[in-house]
Amino acid sequence: MNKKKAKKWFVIACLSPAMILFAIFMLYPTISIFAMSTFRWGGLSSNKVFVGLHNFQTLMQDMNFIRALQNTIFIIAIVTVITMAIAILFASILVREKIKGQNFFRVVFYIPNILSVVVISSIFSAIYDPSEQGMINSVLSMLNGEGWETIKFLGDSKIVLYAIVGAMIWQAIGYYMVMYMASMSTIPEHLYEAAALEGAGKVRPFFSITLPTIWDNIRTTPTFFVISTITLSFLFVNVMTNGGPNGASETVLSYMYSQAYSNASFGYAMAIGTVVFILSFGLSFAINRVTERDNIEI
Repeated sequence: MNKKKAKKWFVIACLSPAMILFAIFMLYPTISIFAMSTFRWGGLSSNKVFVGLHNFQTLMQDMNFIRALQNTIFIIAIVTVITMAIAILFASILVREKIKGQNFFRVVFYIPNILSVVVISSIFSAIYDPSEQGMINSVLSMLNGEGWETIKFLGDSKIVLYAIVGAMIWQAIGYYMVMYMASMSTIPEHLYEAAALEGAGKVRPFFSITLPTIWDNIRTTPTFFVISTITLSFLFVNVMTNGGPNGASETVLSYMYSQAYSNASFGYAMAIGTVVFILSFGLSFAINRVTERDNIEI
């Protein structure tokens, strides 16, 4: 009995520091956001007015917020699908095709992930430069000859989101590719040898062996994607477009930031933060449920 009590107290002692830090840095701030969203408050003064759910009612009628929410969901969907598809494809090619210089390509693809958002945004701002000095416009100008009207990638409300998505995909591919490569490297070679003996080509084993075997790894990455994309979209938008043109590239976090620090509507901004939290949790939960399947033992 004494050993059981000692073991119990040992486990509690080991978990307590982590639980205390979680409560201080995660639980308390989350509850504070929910609480502050029920007040009308400028953020700096001590004058707080309790308004209940009024901020949320205003939020649902705020067309600028609705457009920012639509932009955020669009970015999450496009970046997640394209990045995962390219990362899985490149990882499979580098692992299965035994390409020379595999480690070199792994490092090259991973480099964008270690660069700061400011550096990446600067690179793509130069690529998207609306003058003929921009890489894309200079190529298009050479192909189309004189009289070609350059494309304003970051100044056209119809394509600005696609321009931001391109930068975000380029930044994220390397990290997830390396992750998938590590999973694919653990797949026993005899599975592919057996498939080859059965007459399978290169495409069939990818769908029948590779994807099912690393599925647990694949299904966890969209959860990280949702959270990281919401955060990174705010950073890319702030550096590249600042929400322009005319709010066409505004995301929920950039709109929340402008409400809190430009309009001094801190309570309203916390209501937006609450919606972001619910959106992140809801999407992650839905993705986890939709992608759930039985594990494959090898």
